[in-house]
Amino acid sequence: MSDDETGRGSSGGEDHGLPADATQPMHLPGIGRDPDCHEAADGAGLQDANLVVVSGSDRIGESYHVAATTTIGRSPDSVIFLDDVTVSREHAVVFNDAAGVRIEDKASLNGTFVNGERVERSELRDGDTIQVGKYRFSYVEST
Repeated sequence: MSDDETGRGSSGGEDHGLPADATQPMHLPGIGRDPDCHEAADGAGLQDANLVVVSGSDRIGESYHVAATTTIGRSPDSVIFLDDVTVSREHAVVFNDAAGVRIEDKASLNGTFVNGERVERSELRDGDTIQVGKYRFSYVEST
């Protein structure tokens, strides 16, 4: 059976050092990002927004800019590092792209709450309250 008959097509004579029947590498857009995001990860289309600590510690008033991907957790590698046992190491992540801003719980023990409701994933709107462990944040969009 020829390549044309299998639907695989030809490699155009390129030699990648692989056997002729080997799978060729291909680009997979969006790997390592939110699977619902179909926009380029260049910062275009991001909402200008912040998460502001409103209760839970002596950090009240601290503000964190919401980037394309903002991780929240007890891990020191988190963008928003919350050193408390009520927070999972990888607790939640906030995605910010042309589709909007949303938070996703990362199977945390104590859950992620938006406006008092436990969520696995939720769109965020100006004024929403987010709770991660003992910490409460206000989601604020800049105008």
